Amino acid sequence: MAAAAPAQAQFWQCAPFARMVSGIDLYGNAGSWWAQAEGRFARGSRPEAGSVLVMKPHGRMRVGHVAVVSRIVSAREITVTHANWSRPGQVEQDVRVVDVSPAGDWSQVKVWYASLGDVGSTVYPAHGFVHAPRAAGAVQVAQADTGGAGLRAALR
Repeated sequence: MAAAAPAQAQFWQCAPFARMVSGIDLYGNAGSWWAQAEGRFARGSRPEAGSVLVMKPHGRMRVGHVAVVSRIVSAREITVTHANWSRPGQVEQDVRVVDVSPAGDWSQVKVWYASLGDVGSTVYPAHGFVHAPRAAGAVQVAQADTGGAGLRAALR
């Protein structure tokens, strides 16, 4: 039997990585997660640590993208941990995402690009956030060993 490889040794797609880290049991292309979550998971336009940002298909991102919220920075800025974004198959931690929607509803976002030292110029359309399941009164911690300190998203 082969031992499980750490996250940095695997080639990750965004959806399986987000499912593993968040506990949100959805499958298929990232762009389908919003519709799949209806009636199964809470959805909304406000991020929470551990929730999953669901981005719509757009341009070269033909099947959408999902990213797990690692921290709320402000009402219009979060950090996410996600896979297969700027480096194929790789996990990136605490990546800056900014809400640039006119209504402040997270329907349009820009994502940090290290090569620019800032958020990119592309505006990505987003459905919103699918919220991770949680037991009443319990605190859960999601963790993925990505070779660094790991992701720790405390869910309240």
